[in-house]
Parts: sequence; structure tokens; C-alpha cells
Amino acid sequence: MKKNKLNKLLSVPAMAVLALAVSSGVKAEDCKPQHDFKTITPGVLTVTSVILPPFAYKSPKGEFMGIDAEVVKKFAQENCLKVNHVVTDSAAAIQYVVAKRADLSVGAWYRTSAREKVLGITQPLYLEQTSIYSRDGATRFDQLKGRKVGTVQGYLWVPELKSLYGNDLSLYPNAVALAQDLSTGRIEAAVNTYAIGVEAQRQGGLAKDIQIKVADQDPRVKSSIYAAQTGYLFNKENPELGAAFNATIAELKDGGMAKILTKYNLETSAADTGAARYADQ
Repeated sequence: MKKNKLNKLLSVPAMAVLALAVSSGVKAEDCKPQHDFKTITPGVLTVTSVILPPFAYKSPKGEFMGIDAEVVKKFAQENCLKVNHVVTDSAAAIQYVVAKRADLSVGAWYRTSAREKVLGITQPLYLEQTSIYSRDGATRFDQLKGRKVGTVQGYLWVPELKSLYGNDLSLYPNAVALAQDLSTGRIEAAVNTYAIGVEAQRQGGLAKDIQIKVADQDPRVKSSIYAAQTGYLFNKENPELGAAFNATIAELKDGGMAKILTKYNLETSAADTGAARYADQ
């Protein structure tokens, strides 16, 4: 999922809402919220996201599922809230928060200074790790020299990969097209995030003999050293909500986030976010 386009961040919703579901714990008479903040609808946390497995998606029964769903449900339970999950396109997911139609937007949003100008962003939850997909298990960018390499257009690492591979680099409109060409051998290696590769392989969109490896650190590719941190987006006029959610995130730093990532077959190292920073700085 591309996160570095400010014009998309501020654009008018491009699609109608696709689905709506209510999930998470029902407020009990004796429930005592851990934090004091307001939501748009009292007793309800309204959350937007795109469909982005393994972070946020719907079960066959329409339930809010995924890594972010588990975090949101923990927060809701701690604060005696039901969860109202609204599925939209990426522009609408953010616009709902800006227009105060949703309290929160989730789904592996990159923490960027561009977003921070118009939205509140929580502390980082996990990293989107830059990874190399290949049949021989390459982990170094030097190993891809002389090969046909692909990546998805719009990511922050694209200019760096162009410098490394020149005409051997092919850009794809989306991860599906990239995975198809890698699986069929039209390209020999690919660079994308670890989570996208694991999920594509799980769903059969990426050949099983492709190995997905977190890239070794290389100063020529910044994201291999400083992987993009993700956070949840909220309205700047509700800092109390952001502070409350940051408290839940802090709790998860003690092994909880790593356990959730393991459940979805991701590297536990992605939970080690380090100090808060922005992907576009």
C-alpha cells in the first residue's frame, strides 16, 4: 500500500463505502474505561480502513479481522467501547477522520510529516520492512545486480532502486502484477514489504518457491535501515483519543505486539520500532 502521496491523503472520497460491521465487546454495566476521551458516537469507536490483509480485512462472516483489528479491539475493551468498522477506499478512510465521521483510521498507514500536518498520528505500532523476494533467498541489494528486478511504483525506495539497477528495474502499478511476473519468471527478483509478500504467498498469488527475506541494511536504500513506521490516524481536535491509544500501544511493547505479528506469520522484529520518526524525513 502506498503511503507517500499527500494529494491522495487530502482527496475527496473516490468510492462509496463498501461494507459496515459492528464488532468487539458490548459495554457492560460495570465496565470502567481506563481513559477519559470522547468518540463521535458515545460508546462506539468508529474505525475506517481499506481491505488490506493481514492488517485489516473482513472475515467471511463480515467480522473485522487482522493485526490492526486485534489492537483496536484490545483498546475498545479497555475503554468499554463497541467497534464500528467501516470499509472504504484509501482516500475516504482518511477523509472520514478529517470530517469527523470516524474516530480512527487503521491499516498500516505510514507515519509521515505530510500527514502529521493535518492529522493526529499515534506512536508507532510496527514496521513495514523492506524485503527482497527471490528464488535463491537473496538478502543484499548487491546480489540483485545484473538481474531483472521489479518493484511497485510510488514507494519511497523507487528512486534509490533506479540508481542501483537502471534499466534492469521494472515498475509495476500494484503488488499483484509484480507477484505475477516474479512467479512466472519475467523478472528474477522483487523489492516490496515483507507483509505483502507473506500475504500474497498465503493466498496463492506468489509462487511458493519464492523466498521472502527482510533486506540487509544498505545505506543506499534508506528504508532498509529505517523501515517505515506505521501508526493510526485520528483527528487533531481529539488529542485525548490519541493519548489514550498511545497508552495501549505502550502496553503492547512488552511482547504483545510481537505475539500478534507472529500469529499472522510476520517477523517479530517488526515490533521493534525504535523511537518515533517519519518515513518521509
